[in-house]
Amino acid sequence: MKSRKIRRTRRRVTIGGAAVASVAAGAALLPNWSAGAAVTDDPTVDARTKATFQRLADAVLTDRTEVLVDGGQDNRKKPLTDAFSGRVRLSSGTARGEDSALSTLKQRKDKLAKLGEKYSKASTTVTLDATSVKGRKAKVAVTETTTLTYEKVRGDEPKNTGFQAHHELTFTADRHGNWQLTGIRATDEGDLAVNQPVKPDVGPVTVETADDTMPSAPKASTAYPGPANAKNFTASGLNYQAMADYAKKYWSNYNPDYPNFNGQGAGGDCTNFVSQALKAGGWKHVPGYVYDYTKWFGNADIQSDSFVGVNEWSWFAQNSKRTTSLANVYQMDIGDVLQVDFDKDGSKDHTMVVTSRTRGVPYLTYHSTNTYNRSVASIIASYPNASYYAYRT
Repeated sequence: MKSRKIRRTRRRVTIGGAAVASVAAGAALLPNWSAGAAVTDDPTVDARTKATFQRLADAVLTDRTEVLVDGGQDNRKKPLTDAFSGRVRLSSGTARGEDSALSTLKQRKDKLAKLGEKYSKASTTVTLDATSVKGRKAKVAVTETTTLTYEKVRGDEPKNTGFQAHHELTFTADRHGNWQLTGIRATDEGDLAVNQPVKPDVGPVTVETADDTMPSAPKASTAYPGPANAKNFTASGLNYQAMADYAKKYWSNYNPDYPNFNGQGAGGDCTNFVSQALKAGGWKHVPGYVYDYTKWFGNADIQSDSFVGVNEWSWFAQNSKRTTSLANVYQMDIGDVLQVDFDKDGSKDHTMVVTSRTRGVPYLTYHSTNTYNRSVASIIASYPNASYYAYRT
């Protein structure tokens, strides 16, 4: 959730397979207006048209995913979106934008390959959540569910990684009733999906605090491999595997015992989610005033700022000595926490928890965008210019 207690003006956000069949169906499920006939009234969107909107969204997002797969796009001569023409298709501007997006993602794939990470296959499906039409514009809300299978490069990688992301597509109709996809944007609080070609949208927010005495965490190096710093899993009395198990259980199915801060301008659920995982592994409540960063507590009815806010969590974690800072992100192990400042302005934006580690590579699970077992290498390849903060719990 957004941090709420800073005096200086800063921006705050927590971000906290069926493709070929879809295209074939998309070619058949077209709007039912006569070809070339001009329409004087605003076009309507019937069930067949909505289905085509969904399938075009599926094609766009599947193209993005498959370019990350080893040999994925190379196995086809052209993108899936090229199969859409006439009544429902990409606008020329959107087509150019998607070409650029695929080029960016191809570069990301190459970066990951150099770090020893590849994907052997992928599956992206899109469900239609809502459609609204006003005049000659249609807004289409969809949910993307993507799974990527890790190729066995090191030999003991997790089986796969995946995420759920939400998007809004804008379609514009011409005078003949032909619809063109003129825009697509992520609608999660920030977007940390591996196939998202642009950095998260973290807008400016002005907030205030009582003082400037908050502890400041040191930045962590992203150089691979990190120096040895083995975690002692018994000294603290915490159950780190329980933290990971909790995160894996609730990465997409939110625990009803806590509020959900994802969407509707709530600020994002990432820190709230990580705090829940830490609590499941043995972190105890420190009750008190919700705005006091030296306190930490959360349940269905009330949460301290340190339980749900990115920066407040960092202040509490350091002040309470419940964490120590790690010099390198690759030193993290199960139950450790990573935070990111995307635009390096000193205000942290996103919180994640480590749920797996193999051969010196930690894998992270988080909310907003809901994601499981994404490698730290993938995060860094997507956001190479961000600042990273690694905490041993």
